[in-house]
Amino acid sequence: MQCYLRSIDGKHNPIALPDGVGVILGRGPETGITDKKCSKKQVELVANIERKIVRVVQFGSNPASVGDTKLKPGESTLLKEDEILCLVNGLHKYSVSFAEEIASSTTNPRKPKERLNVRKTTSLAPSPKKTLIDFFGAKRSEGQKRSSPDGDKKPEQSRKRSKHEDPSMENKEESDDSEEEDVARKLKELQQIAAKANKGNSETVQNPSDVTKEGSCTKDCWEEHGKLLLFNKKGVQSSSKIVGFDIDGTIITTKSGKVFPTGPDDWRILYPEVPQKLKSLLAEGYKVVFFTNQMGISRGKLRPEVFKAKTEAILERLGIPVQVFVATGMGIYRKPVTGMWDHLCDKANDGIKINKEECVYVGDAAGRPANWAPDRKKKDFSCSDRLFALNLGLKFFTPEEYFLGWKKAPFQLPTFDPKALDPKGPLYDPSSASLVSASPEVVVSVGFPGAGKSTFLKEHVVPKGYVYANRDTLGNWQKCVAVCEDALKNEKNVVIDNTNPDVESRRRYIDCAKKAGVPVRCFFFTASIDVAKHNNRFREMTYTGKAHVHVNDMVINSYKSKFVEPTVKEGFSEILKINFVPCFKDPQLEDLYNQFSEG
Repeated sequence: MQCYLRSIDGKHNPIALPDGVGVILGRGPETGITDKKCSKKQVELVANIERKIVRVVQFGSNPASVGDTKLKPGESTLLKEDEILCLVNGLHKYSVSFAEEIASSTTNPRKPKERLNVRKTTSLAPSPKKTLIDFFGAKRSEGQKRSSPDGDKKPEQSRKRSKHEDPSMENKEESDDSEEEDVARKLKELQQIAAKANKGNSETVQNPSDVTKEGSCTKDCWEEHGKLLLFNKKGVQSSSKIVGFDIDGTIITTKSGKVFPTGPDDWRILYPEVPQKLKSLLAEGYKVVFFTNQMGISRGKLRPEVFKAKTEAILERLGIPVQVFVATGMGIYRKPVTGMWDHLCDKANDGIKINKEECVYVGDAAGRPANWAPDRKKKDFSCSDRLFALNLGLKFFTPEEYFLGWKKAPFQLPTFDPKALDPKGPLYDPSSASLVSASPEVVVSVGFPGAGKSTFLKEHVVPKGYVYANRDTLGNWQKCVAVCEDALKNEKNVVIDNTNPDVESRRRYIDCAKKAGVPVRCFFFTASIDVAKHNNRFREMTYTGKAHVHVNDMVINSYKSKFVEPTVKEGFSEILKINFVPCFKDPQLEDLYNQFSEG
């Protein structure tokens, strides 16, 4: 079987993509593309014939795209047979096909080396004096700090013009091509160096992938699924038994001794026992899987290529086949939410059902307090690893417990557990009150963002004929006041769906009601700050519409600082306390809601 790239408009013959060989494609006689926005070195295509996918890496300055996924320079994604590759700005469309060799009488595709810049992807022996830092700037300013445990500092990448570039060339596009080619070369060398980094400086475990097994992964392969990166190391064998590990602080630590790495090569294996322990797991039929949060990627503080190279270097040092899941941003894949594990079960274990009773998860984010060990260990930065295991129902160990046999350390779980919310509790207090009025009135809501105000009001109040005013949709409180005044002029009921945390924000609508001579009631949504934060994270994971704006913890904390509990002395005729009662028709959504979402 062979892989071919086909021009949708049929302007040229199909281009053969050899298995595992990088093919550079862009503007030039090979494609017939003359569009100046398309670089001569626009993309690199690497086919994996066994998996029937093609990895697309963009080098050009203008965006290539695969389906709805737009790429930036240095980014990559996977191209499948049913998807369309647009080389630049949605133009110059291609598809791939995997079939036996196409008859030369109809297509006559020339060999890739005759048509395109083809690059072998096998690793080359690097110079022992070079490190990953050499390619991204060895010097960093004293004031530059890492702001997050999830991401590395964004390296400073220097770009040099080609030695062979024509000195008289004034065309900017040609200059861009030269820079892009240099970046592409450096990224490739980065991967090569990472794969061999320090290989000869420590003893490695014999690689089980040397023995071919039925159903095992035969090649190293990175995949992208939205905010999830997945790496399959050659030799990975699917199994019903999984032992999962976090990476930072569990498999590796910093060589520098600092909390966060000073660069992409600032790492070492955490304990000498780690490689042998992982080897023994494989011998017992377990599949070893790494699960890591890397928010730095989505925040632009960590280049995906750098993290991928570091991951491959770690696995090369360990010398064993491992499957690696990487959550690159917020959402269902980020631990402690179980999206990475769900993807493993549904799509990345060759259909083999996983038996959770035989599975274990190991991580250092375990909620341990300060001085939890005799050597006065620092407090864990979070509890996300322990909560990840708790959400899944897996046995959990810290690295010290699992690799060194230490006794169980004390820990503290979050005070808020979403499963503790009562789905059968009363909707409001007092229960004898009426939610709606037959005569004109104003209802003012009060509560945290994410307290359930909009859902409750739209389900129980608005259908009864109340005019609905919401600051998120109208833009400001002045427009909400205008809607309120207009509704009252037309003798209609009106409900104000805003947070209204203080006396001043509520007085605007109380004054409207007084001028119209109608009563005004307060619906006080009593959900706590923990419930509100959990609800907002859940909404961001599941809601695809545009009615809700993004709400971060800073906005929620700001509400808390301004909050003054409403009283009848402000002018309310009645205050109803509205309770948050979770209700789901979809069992999968209910299961997701009941998970710890922040560690």
